[in-house]
Amino acid sequence: MDKINLREKFSLFSGYWQPKIVGELNCQQVKLAKFMGPFDWHHHANEDELFLVVKGRFRMEFRDRHVWVEEGEILIVPRGVEHRPVAEEEVHVLLFEPASTLNTGNVQNERTLPTLERI
Repeated sequence: MDKINLREKFSLFSGYWQPKIVGELNCQQVKLAKFMGPFDWHHHANEDELFLVVKGRFRMEFRDRHVWVEEGEILIVPRGVEHRPVAEEEVHVLLFEPASTLNTGNVQNERTLPTLERI
C-alpha cells in the first residue's frame, strides 16, 4: 500500500505509445503512457477506456468528430467506439482500463504490446 508519484513514474520512461502498468485494482489496470503524434484507428470490443491527461493535451478523434482533452480532464471512450488519439506535442496520460485491454484494440501491428512493463 505504497503511494505512487506520477511525476516520478513518468520520468522512468521516454517511449511513446508504450503504456506502463503502475497499479491494479478489481481486475483493472492503472497505466501511464506518453503520447506524441497520431496513434492507430482502433476500438475495443469489450472494454471501456478512461484517459486522464496529467500533463499537456491531446485530441481524441472519432469518425464523426474530435474532442480536445486538456490537462486535468478525463475522457471515457465506451467499448466498441472507434477512436484515435493524436498529440501535437508530448502529453502524459493516465489510463484506467480492464486488465484484458490490448493497447491497439482490434488492430494487430508493430505497436501492439501483448505484455506491458510494470514500473
